[in-house]
Amino acid sequence: MAEHKIAKERFQPAHILDAEAEKINRPSLTFMQDSWLRIRKNKAALVSLIVLALVIIMAIFGPYMSQNLGPDHNINRQITENASLPPKVQGFDNMPFWNGHQSIGGEDVDIYKQNNIKEGTYYWLGSDTLGRDQFARIWAGTRVSLIIAVVAALCDLIIGVAYGLISGYVGGRVDNFMQRVLEVIGAIPNLVVVILMMLVLEPGIASIIIAIAMTSWITMARVVRGQVLKLKNQEFVMASMTLGESTPKILIKHLIPNISGIIIINIMFSIPSAIFFEAFLSFIGLGLPAPAASLGVLVNDGYKTLQVLPYMILYPCIVLCIIMIAFNLIADGLRDAFDPKMRD
Repeated sequence: MAEHKIAKERFQPAHILDAEAEKINRPSLTFMQDSWLRIRKNKAALVSLIVLALVIIMAIFGPYMSQNLGPDHNINRQITENASLPPKVQGFDNMPFWNGHQSIGGEDVDIYKQNNIKEGTYYWLGSDTLGRDQFARIWAGTRVSLIIAVVAALCDLIIGVAYGLISGYVGGRVDNFMQRVLEVIGAIPNLVVVILMMLVLEPGIASIIIAIAMTSWITMARVVRGQVLKLKNQEFVMASMTLGESTPKILIKHLIPNISGIIIINIMFSIPSAIFFEAFLSFIGLGLPAPAASLGVLVNDGYKTLQVLPYMILYPCIVLCIIMIAFNLIADGLRDAFDPKMRD
C-alpha cells in the first residue's frame, strides 16, 4: 500500500500554466505567406530579384538618362563625326575602360582628342559605327526584349493554361483530339513559323511576338494538363461536384489555385527562353528592322566589329546574361518555395 502511494505521487502530471498550455509554437500561415518565408531564405533568388528590378528600372528610364548629356545622345540620332568612340565617363578620366582611350598598335590613344571631339562630350558606353549612343540603345533594346518576353509569357498564361485545363478536365475523346493538335503544332519548328510570319506580316515586334506566341504555350498546356489529370479525381473536386458547382467554378476556384505554383514557375522559365529566342532571331537577321534596337540587334551589330570595337558586343552581352541568369535563379527559388517537400 505504501509502495502504491509512493508510485502514485511520483507519476503525478506536471503542472503547466494555462498560458503555456494554450501557446501556439508556430503561427498559422497561408500558402503564399509560407512560400514567401521560404523564398526569403534563398539569397540567390532575392539578389536576382533586386538585380532584375534594377534592370527593369534602367530599361524604363535609361534612354532618358543619357539624353541629359545633350540632344546628340538620342536613341536613333546618327552623328558620323562621333562614330566608333570608346566609352568615356565624367570623373573617370584617369581610369582604364572609361577614359575614352583605345589601344592602337600597342599605343594608348585618346580617341576623343584624335577625332577632334568637342570638349565635354561623353559616351558612357561608347558610340556605334553610325555615331549613336550605345548606353541609350542598350537600355532601349532591353525594354523591347522584355516587352516581347512578357507578352509571350502572357500568351503562355492565357492560352496554355486554358488549353491544359480543358484538355485534362474533360478527358476522353476531347483530350485525345486536343493532344493530337498539340503534337501537330509542336512538330513545326519555331524558326519556320517566324519565317512564315515574316512573309505574311512586316518585320517587327508584332511578327516576332505572334511567332513566339504560336508555339511557346505548348509546354505550359502539357504541364497544366498533367497536373489537372492528377487532381481532378481528388476528394475536394468530387465534393464540389456533389454540391452542384459548375465546371468553370471548379476549374477557377479549386484547380487553378492548386496548380498556381507550377504555372508561376513555368512562366518564369518561359520569359528568359523568349528573350533568348528574340536575341537569336535578331542575331541571324530575322529580328527587328533598322533603326529599332533590341539586345539581339545590338549583339549582331557588335559582332561585325568584334576585333576593332569589342565594347560594342561586350555590354549588350553582359545585360543579356544578367537578365537570363536572374530569371532562372528567381524561377529556381520559386520552384523550391512552392514545393511542399522543401518545407522545413
